Amino acid sequence: MQNNNSFKFEFVALMASLMSIVALSIDALLPALSEIGSDLGVTNPANNQLLITMIFLGLGFGQLLFGPLSDSFGRKPIVYFGFIVFIIASIICVTTNSFEIMIIGRIFQGVGLSSPRSLSISMIRDSYSGDYMAKILSIVVMFFILVPVVAPTLGQFLINLYNWESVFYFNLLFGVLIIIWFWLRQPETLEKDKRIKFTSHLFIDGTKEFFKHKDAVAFTLVSGFITGSFMVYLSTSQQIFQEQYNLADMFPYIFASLAISVGLATFLNSRVVVKYGMLKIAYVSCIAYAIISVLYVVIFSSGENPSIAVLLSFFALQFFAVGFLFGNLRALAMQPLGHIAGIGAAINGFISTVMAVPIANYIGSFVTTSVLPLFIGFSIFGVLSLLVFIGVKRKTGIINI
Repeated sequence: MQNNNSFKFEFVALMASLMSIVALSIDALLPALSEIGSDLGVTNPANNQLLITMIFLGLGFGQLLFGPLSDSFGRKPIVYFGFIVFIIASIICVTTNSFEIMIIGRIFQGVGLSSPRSLSISMIRDSYSGDYMAKILSIVVMFFILVPVVAPTLGQFLINLYNWESVFYFNLLFGVLIIIWFWLRQPETLEKDKRIKFTSHLFIDGTKEFFKHKDAVAFTLVSGFITGSFMVYLSTSQQIFQEQYNLADMFPYIFASLAISVGLATFLNSRVVVKYGMLKIAYVSCIAYAIISVLYVVIFSSGENPSIAVLLSFFALQFFAVGFLFGNLRALAMQPLGHIAGIGAAINGFISTVMAVPIANYIGSFVTTSVLPLFIGFSIFGVLSLLVFIGVKRKTGIINI
């Protein structure tokens, strides 16, 4: 199944499902942040954001381990190993009475989930290339986006019916079902003759090879900027809508509606990316991302929150641009790395995630009484991303609009 242009629904659905375990573990917990913090004795509500951002830290570092190993031993065994780590970390989260131990559990949840998350991208790169790879990634992301649409509502339902611990148990059950499906139906995508012999220099050699591809590095940086600013929204959305706007009951529905905006964009991207090219679409979307956020900062520079309708309109436009960016940025970074798809996806994910976590933690600390700091973050990193795109254009001359 190497580098073909045939669409296989089950493969796409399974890759999306593997990634969706991550989304469910993050988004279903959003309605429970305050309750968890209260139960575990958190005195500063802003610290509850760590339950979201720290799982991303684990996602970043875990990829450095699992990506290179998958290049040597195949994708499937490493996915299984990562899921075992996820199970152990989940048990830690539901049995601890310490917020600090909970944070450690969330980090290791991220480490475990980094395996299916990053290796699903490696398996897509094993199987496709070029703009058609971007098309497949867009479709995978579109399915993946369905989880944030329903996850907060599901989380709220479970909390109301049982308690916040039930969210972790549901995530485990969902993950077990996906892994069984993966075990039964998905063949290994990395053939034995294309595996890299495992040596102590595997990671060092792979890293050197990654940094030889300047475009891959550039688009990894852009991915880090966009992911970081978007992660601020993920970690502060509960606080914004429940506390700043007093819309606790509406939060799951608001979150779902904005996720649909991202999903619609990824669907449209899957329809047009082969025709127009992933590079041009990503460039235009980056321009839009920067303009929308700067416009909000200019209009609402006083810091006073606008009406909820205006805020949701800006969020919807912002995330519509994000929908065109996520899949295309990963595809652009992975395009020259087919020969090291495992470690390539690992380094790409590691750099972008490790960049994103401090961005989210720092900006999120200012989102207390106003949404303005969030859009300032969008603006800064949107402009930085655009500058990287312009730099790529000047060096290669490959972006023409």
